[in-house]
Amino acid sequence: MIPAVVISHKRDRKPLSDDEIRYMVDGYAKGSIPDYQMSALAMAIYLNGMTEQEISTLTNAMIESGSRLKRYGSQLRVDKHSTGGLGDKTSLILAPLLACCDLHVPMISGRGLGITGGTLDKLEAIQGFRTNLNEDEIEKQLQGIGCVITGASETLVPADKKLYGLRDVTATVPSIPLITASIMSKKIAETLDALVLDVKFGSGAFLPTEPLAEELARSLMRVGRDANVNTYALLTDMTQPLGKMVGNACEVDESIETLQGGGPSEVRELTVELAARLLLSTAQETNLDDARLRLERLLDSGAALERFERMVAWQGGDLIARRALGAETPCFASRSGYVTAIDGQLLGQAIIAMGGGRKKAGEPIDFSVGLKMECKIGDAVQASQPLLFLLCDDPAKRMEASQLVEQAFQIGDEQPPFVPLWRDLV
Repeated sequence: MIPAVVISHKRDRKPLSDDEIRYMVDGYAKGSIPDYQMSALAMAIYLNGMTEQEISTLTNAMIESGSRLKRYGSQLRVDKHSTGGLGDKTSLILAPLLACCDLHVPMISGRGLGITGGTLDKLEAIQGFRTNLNEDEIEKQLQGIGCVITGASETLVPADKKLYGLRDVTATVPSIPLITASIMSKKIAETLDALVLDVKFGSGAFLPTEPLAEELARSLMRVGRDANVNTYALLTDMTQPLGKMVGNACEVDESIETLQGGGPSEVRELTVELAARLLLSTAQETNLDDARLRLERLLDSGAALERFERMVAWQGGDLIARRALGAETPCFASRSGYVTAIDGQLLGQAIIAMGGGRKKAGEPIDFSVGLKMECKIGDAVQASQPLLFLLCDDPAKRMEASQLVEQAFQIGDEQPPFVPLWRDLV
């Protein structure tokens, strides 16, 4: 069950002053404010919400807790951020794809929060891949190949780095003010020209409904545009995993398939749509059809794959080294019919049960575990047909995960209506 999300502030409370917010953020970043006090503030924000002014102040205070990426030369700088969902691996494809379009992509990413995996966790499934680059290394790599995916440096928005991990273990992840400040503090600190947001809704995302996703998207866009970053958003469906693979190493493999011109159609489609908005935002193209065609050619030609290979090499990774995957164990349909719903929360809990996600901050990740989806919502299935395969070597963990997966699929007699993968937020 997804925790409730409070999207508006209580009208009878006194707003926090700018000085009060800055005092807490600065103190937490420097260590004078302990975790338990910041946890209390995070919970208060989760329960009571924040005004637009409070969100802006919180975002700016987090940026001011550290430095910003410097700009050298006139190259346009863009990025994408997803609010997270099961199987969401578009960042691994989009960054090198846009670098092929003569854009710089300084993608500062994070680790998993709640049931959703983190881009850094996925990339660390590649042997040797470094996600702790400093600001000089980031700039050198941007100048050399045009893209980098790394965690925030020690000096880049340090307040967010600490609060990010705290939210994961204090049940304060699904808070629009905290999500907005976390995302936009990192993105504004990248000194971007344009940003596209992939704001997800559904059982496999932080936000369960499309109206909540729209509320968050508008909050993010307002803060971005106030900071003079051309910010655009797509609302995307996460009522089921994106693509076929859910995990870490297995998602890297699926990303490489997509960069080779293959992969699941929905992974390719969403990546192209997000990247196309950035080509328009930076006037690299003047219409969406031309932008899509350009990006599809870069995927099919192998140019984006070659850029990804260079990025991995620059960051110390070895793509040739074998990435172990857990043994495949099928989970079967209990009856014949149509898949009418998939509970992403239960699938995410199954990943965590197998060791592919964290129950508390700092826990190690088993990169080899995951899910291999064999059906989508709307598909016809037969009794005893595999719905998915668990990727896991540990029998006890596999058993726990299978019990969760058995509850995740609903099968009915009528085919459910089609739900589009994405829509523009106007």
